[in-house]
Amino acid sequence: MGTTSVDVLVVGGGVHGASATWHLARRGVDVLLVERGELAGGPTGRSSAVCRAYYTDPFLARVAREALDVLASFAEHTGGRDAGFHPTGGLFLHGPADVGVVTRTAAALSAIGTATDLLTPAELTERFPRLALDGVACAAYEHGAGYADPVLTTTGMVGHARDLGARVRLRSEVVGLDVHGGAGRGVTVGLADGTRVAAGRVLLAAGPWTGRLARLVGASLPLTVERHVVATFATGGTDHLDVVMADVPGGYYVKPETGGTLLAGPLTPEPAIDDPDTLDERIHDAEVAALGTALVRRVPDLAAAQPRGGWASLYDVSPDWQPVIGEIAPGVVVDAGTSGHGFKLAPALGGYVAGLVLGEADPGLAAFHPDRFAAGGGLAAGYGEARILG
Repeated sequence: MGTTSVDVLVVGGGVHGASATWHLARRGVDVLLVERGELAGGPTGRSSAVCRAYYTDPFLARVAREALDVLASFAEHTGGRDAGFHPTGGLFLHGPADVGVVTRTAAALSAIGTATDLLTPAELTERFPRLALDGVACAAYEHGAGYADPVLTTTGMVGHARDLGARVRLRSEVVGLDVHGGAGRGVTVGLADGTRVAAGRVLLAAGPWTGRLARLVGASLPLTVERHVVATFATGGTDHLDVVMADVPGGYYVKPETGGTLLAGPLTPEPAIDDPDTLDERIHDAEVAALGTALVRRVPDLAAAQPRGGWASLYDVSPDWQPVIGEIAPGVVVDAGTSGHGFKLAPALGGYVAGLVLGEADPGLAAFHPDRFAAGGGLAAGYGEARILG
C-alpha cells in the first residue's frame, strides 16, 4: 500500500522484462520490475529456448548474434550465474522455393561473424546421413546455435540486476496506468494491492498480456495470442539427435535435451485464442502424433522414440511475426509481439530496449514500431508460413 517512486518501471517478469531490467540496472538506472506471478512463470518458462542467429532481417541477425555471445559467457556477465547454454549447432532445412533467400542469408550471416554453411543435398547426406531428404533442396548450418535454460537465463539476469540495485515485486498485478505531463514523474501505475508507483518511464513487456495493458493508455496493438505446443520424445535405444533442427518443408523444429529427450514444436501459425488466461496447457495425443510423424519422416531411425507428452504455451504474435517495439504513449514503451522467437533475442535486445526507454534509441529499432502496420505495412521475414524463423 502507499506510493513509491522509480525512474523506470518494467512490467513483466519473462525473459524480455528481465533483460531490460538487467540492462537498465547495469546502466545505474533506478528500476523496478513488477510481475503478476513468478519470474519466467508464463511463456518464457515453457519456451523450448532454442538459440540461433539465423535471421533474414539484418538488425535481428545482429542482435541474435550478440545474444548468443551473452549466453556463451553468461557467468562473466552476471556474477557467476548459469544460463544452461549448450552449443549444438543449428541445421535449417529448406525446399526449392527458399534456395535464393537461404543463399543470400548464409552469406550475410557469415559476413557479420555468424559462421553459417550453405549445404547442398549431397553435402547434407555426407554430414547428416540419418536424414531423409524428401522435399529438401538446400540447408544452412549455423555453427554457434544451441539451446539454453529459459528459467535460469531469466532468473540469472534478474538476480544480477538485484545485485546492482534493481527492485523486484512478484505477485503484483498492474491494474492502472495514468499518463500525465508536467513536472515530476510521467506515469502513475496502480497495482492490485492498492500501491501506486510514480514512474518516469514505463516498459510493457508482458508477452500475451501486453495488449491488455496497452489499452490502459488508449493504445490498440495489432497483437494476437496463439496456443502452441511442445511435444517430448524419449529416444530410448536409438541414437540421440545432437543438433537443433528446423525442418521448413516438414513444418516443425526439434531440439535435443540432456537425458535422451527431444522437444519438438510447429513452425507454422496456430489458431488464435481470445483470452490468454484461458489457455489449455495440455498437449493432446493427436498433436504429439503429428509432430512425431513429421520427425520420423525426416529422421527414420527415430521411429523407436517414445512420446512422453508435452505442454502448450502462448505466443504473442504480430501481423508480420516480428517484434513490436516502440513508444505507444508519452513515457510508455512496449516490447512485445516476438511471436515465438523472442527468447533467443532477449539477452541482447534488452539493451536496445533499455536505450529506447532512456531516450537513446538505436536507429535499427525504428522499423519495429507498431505504427508500421497502420497503412497495411510490415516487415518481410521467414520462409513461407515459417515466419517464426524471422
